[in-house]
Amino acid sequence: MTMLDSNNIQRRHFLRRCSVGLGGMALSSLMARDAALAPKKPHLPAKAKNVIFLFMAGGPSQLDMFEYKPQLQKLNGKPIPESYTAGKRFAFMDSSHRNNLLGSRYDFKQHGSSGMWVSHLLPHTARMVDQLTFITTCQTDLFNHAPAKMFMNTGSGLFGRPSMGAWITYGLGSECDNLPGFVVLQSGPRGPRGGAVLWGSGVLPTTYQGVPLRNQGDPIVNLSSPKEVSAAQQREVIDAVRALNTQRLQATGDQEINTRINAYEMAFQMQTSAPELMDIRGEKQSTLDLYGIKDPKETSFARNCLLARRLVERGVRFVQLYDTNWDHHGGPTENLEMHLPEKCRDIDQGCAALVMDLKQRGLLEDTIVVWGGEFGRTPMGEVRERTGRNHHIDAFTMWFAGGGFKPGTIYGTTDEFGFGAVENPAHVRHIHATLLHQLGLDHEKLTVKSQGLDFRLTGVNPAHVIKDVLA
Repeated sequence: MTMLDSNNIQRRHFLRRCSVGLGGMALSSLMARDAALAPKKPHLPAKAKNVIFLFMAGGPSQLDMFEYKPQLQKLNGKPIPESYTAGKRFAFMDSSHRNNLLGSRYDFKQHGSSGMWVSHLLPHTARMVDQLTFITTCQTDLFNHAPAKMFMNTGSGLFGRPSMGAWITYGLGSECDNLPGFVVLQSGPRGPRGGAVLWGSGVLPTTYQGVPLRNQGDPIVNLSSPKEVSAAQQREVIDAVRALNTQRLQATGDQEINTRINAYEMAFQMQTSAPELMDIRGEKQSTLDLYGIKDPKETSFARNCLLARRLVERGVRFVQLYDTNWDHHGGPTENLEMHLPEKCRDIDQGCAALVMDLKQRGLLEDTIVVWGGEFGRTPMGEVRERTGRNHHIDAFTMWFAGGGFKPGTIYGTTDEFGFGAVENPAHVRHIHATLLHQLGLDHEKLTVKSQGLDFRLTGVNPAHVIKDVLA
């Protein structure tokens, strides 16, 4: 035991005897920081410190955005060879038309020195492909939305598992004292299927769960104090509650009480920090123009991208943006031809601006930006009367930027229809292992024991770091 360890024990022994008043307040402050979000030493040399995950909820169509397949265009409306679909299950598919190929309606061109194919739906993304690392052979296990979202975010389709943001914040802590270590921002007409479990803490203490910030009103419901309560009065109440919670923590050892102590203090700090964060009117007009933000008060995906940059500037460890309505089966509200262009317009400029803005400010080197959804889309049309695609888990596209990923890289090759991987498949578990590795975390060592089991993000099946995508 070091002298420092000995001094800490003696100091806490003294403070424990004085658990009410100044001693109790000091002890609870020490315990809350030590047990929760204090920065922690990684397992490995880290290439990145923060993550921004741009999550396109619903399953974006890689075949209409990134995967140009001339043979798919040529055989549009023809049956796909049965060998591709034999033994496969799909979420929704008219059995009489499940084999009819659907060529893309959009124009594709190659861009950058990498020669990455990008459709005309994403002009801003097309101009920055040499800043990005594309994996075109992503694979997952589950083909319905909520379970697949859970799998991408938690490594499991079962409820109760910690989300990626919770694991990373648990493993590394946070460098921000007045904002949560894991923040969630949302855009689109509704929340993502699966809800709060996608950013939950599962078997980890709840202090590591994601905190959703609202774009209108208080960033967090009931964050503001009543007008008749002064800051000094509120401070007194918080200190008194903290002293009582500390006594209870000492009696029970329940770490959720520690979480409660930390939550009270964080909420008090956020009464100032959260409104300041959300107010982007102080940003330069050139920055607002870069993101395509017309009204700084208007809720949009682009505004959330700018907020994500502001969050990592302030030391927040993991920021996740959920943009919904990417589920394009066909029909009046899910038409691929009508609604995919709208969604691409919603996100294209904001995504590109975020990467460029981080790079200009020297933040991209330490920040991993991830773009993707829970799965992709089939090369077959869903039904003859509609223009849409079904859920597809065998091959879809994600891209990464910064944080030690190799820019201008295209990893993986799919078959002539884009149905499956023929070279370098990349399962979600491998993607999780790679992200953790870049943050200095060994996916086999980042574990927590619960109910006699050692839980980890990558689960019990084999997982490896995809070294070919790393610089």
